[in-house]
Amino acid sequence: MSVYQRIAEAGLVLPRLSVTSAPFKPFRLYENTLIVSGQLPVRDGATVWTGKVPADVSTDDARNAARLCIMNVLGWAHVATDGQLDRVASVLRVGGFVATSEGFADAPSIVNAASELLTRLFGEAGAHARIAIGVASLPFNAPVEVEATFALNS
Repeated sequence: MSVYQRIAEAGLVLPRLSVTSAPFKPFRLYENTLIVSGQLPVRDGATVWTGKVPADVSTDDARNAARLCIMNVLGWAHVATDGQLDRVASVLRVGGFVATSEGFADAPSIVNAASELLTRLFGEAGAHARIAIGVASLPFNAPVEVEATFALNS
């Protein structure tokens, strides 16, 4: 089953994205390595959740935010591979950042939602190394940001 079939089977939809003029690129493809810049829980140009976990954003909503971040990562991977996400041989690394309230020390449980979704969509190829850290703030007051690195087949 292709990754696109798994995405559809899960009831998910890749976002439609286009590269804009910014001082950085949303992804970098070098040989067979694809790095996707940190993605926020944005849908249709708007941040869906804002604030710190768990004071302003529940842990359940933060996990949903992490899943949306991964869908945005995959949207850029789709763009970078010219619509050939099945070229992903392996998810190498995921970086997850969670804007946390003072005393909240469970950022990894939030980023787990992103990791679990990648494993669901890519199977064994979705297994990856990871960092999950709590931070004081994220761009646009987002509660979660996720980045990823992929190995691609030629």
